[in-house]
Amino acid sequence: MARLKSEEAAKEAVRMTAAMMAASARTAPKGRGVDALETLIVDADDLEILASAMERKAQAGPSYLSSIFNRDANNVRDSSCVLLIGVVGLPKKVEEPLDCGACGYDTCGRLLEARGQGQRAKDFGGPICIFQALDLGIALGSAVKLAAELNIDNRLMYTAGAAAKELRLLDCDVIIGIPLSVTGKSPYFDRR
Repeated sequence: MARLKSEEAAKEAVRMTAAMMAASARTAPKGRGVDALETLIVDADDLEILASAMERKAQAGPSYLSSIFNRDANNVRDSSCVLLIGVVGLPKKVEEPLDCGACGYDTCGRLLEARGQGQRAKDFGGPICIFQALDLGIALGSAVKLAAELNIDNRLMYTAGAAAKELRLLDCDVIIGIPLSVTGKSPYFDRR
C-alpha cells in the first residue's frame, strides 16, 4: 500500500498548480495574437535566493518600501514555490503599427526609439507597449483564478518580480511574482 503524507501531497499539489498556472498564462488571450510572455517556477533553494534579493532591494529603498520588501521576502520563504510571469514591452507587429499613443509616444516607432536609449527605472524596464501590459494583466488574472479554484493560496507580488528582474531570472521588462502555499491559513493576507 502506498502512502503519501499530507505535507508531501500539498507540495506536489502546489508544484502541479504552478505548472498549470503557467499554462493558463500561456493560453490567456493576447493582443494582436502576439505572445511575449515568459514564465518560470522558482522553488527549493532558489526561494532563498529570491527572498535574499528582495531583502537587498529593501536595504536600497526608502523605508516605506523597505518594510514591504522585507515582509514579502518572508512570505516567499514560507511558500512552496513562486511562479514568475513577465513580459517584454516591445510594440506588437511593428511592421503594421497601431500607433495608438497609449504608451506616451505618438508612434510605435518612437516607442522603439525611446526603448533603444537605454531608459531604465528602478525596478523595471520601459517604456512598454500598453498591449503588452494588458497581456500581462490578463495572464496574471487567468493564473491566479486557476490557483483560487484549486484552493491554493497565492498573492501577486511586485516585490518578488522586481527582485527576479534584478536576478535576471527572466529576460523581461516587467515581472510579477506569485508565491503559492498550502497551509491552514493563508500567509499572504492579514499580514502586518
